[in-house]
Amino acid sequence: MDANTKKTVLRMIPYGLYVLTVKGSNGDISAATINWVTQASFAPPLLAIGVRADSHVHQLVKQVGTFTLNILGKGQQTAAFAFFKPAEVKETTLSGEPYHAGANGAPILDNAPAYVECKLLTSIEGYGDHSVFVAEATDVGLKHPPTGRPDDDTLWLKDLGEKIFYGG
Repeated sequence: MDANTKKTVLRMIPYGLYVLTVKGSNGDISAATINWVTQASFAPPLLAIGVRADSHVHQLVKQVGTFTLNILGKGQQTAAFAFFKPAEVKETTLSGEPYHAGANGAPILDNAPAYVECKLLTSIEGYGDHSVFVAEATDVGLKHPPTGRPDDDTLWLKDLGEKIFYGG
């Protein structure tokens, strides 16, 4: 397989941008920008999410079994970039973004247009540098109803610029 062709072909898969947040059993909070997300079932509502296996969020999700997927909206490029590095936790902000605790304890970003609180059901590990988490949606929130297609309000990876890719 040609490495450059593989990279190009895999980068043709469109991705939205999300911030996965989690609060550990000791109160430790972690967050990361992720983009490998898909709905995997209607009933029950399940998500499949790729999470870097050596990340702090991976460790904490495995520890507590719950997390929140904050869906970033158009114009939230700064938030996406903020969570590419380890999160800075202050009293009311997470990497500069205001937040509050959700029902499962994980942070919900106040400026995110939507979120999904999740319970980890299983993980597939050991086959690459990312694990696949399969999680059930236990609660959802919507800041404002979309005016058109819901996915038109989502910040896409391509919105970060011509040179920003993840995958391939």
